[in-house]
Amino acid sequence: MIADTVRTNTYRMGIFKNSKSIEGKVVLDVGAGTGVLSLFCAQAGARKVYAVEASSIADQAVRIVKLNQMEDTIEVIKATLETIELAEQVDVIVSEWMGYALLHESMLNSVIFARDKWLKPGGLILPSRADLYIAPINDLVVEGRLNFWSTVKGDQFVSL
Repeated sequence: MIADTVRTNTYRMGIFKNSKSIEGKVVLDVGAGTGVLSLFCAQAGARKVYAVEASSIADQAVRIVKLNQMEDTIEVIKATLETIELAEQVDVIVSEWMGYALLHESMLNSVIFARDKWLKPGGLILPSRADLYIAPINDLVVEGRLNFWSTVKGDQFVSL
């Protein structure tokens, strides 16, 4: 995510535009990765940020949190969200939950799990909505590649 500066800056702007809802509050970062969203929330004034990341990148997140002197605010938890227990309910959930085209590799199920288990009534999820736009295209190269499988030397391969 960090290499995608447009996406990272958009998340940063969204978090800082909602800083009044974050300041002094408890935040849960679902699928925290390197912890960039956790850092933004801490910079926006969060009292506590739980950065949950199941993969080994959590080890890097711990280092990044220390480098930025945020270890008093951000707690990195290396585990799957579904296996942890938090000491308290949260006011805000942040996550880069969208996969490609909003659906592929999506973290939405984990965000919903977190919402149902830890989000206080009236709490905030960032982002909380997304729009998907679809436009039809016609590409002869792609069409040719797809149609290649219709017949290969007279044999039917359409099921491929």
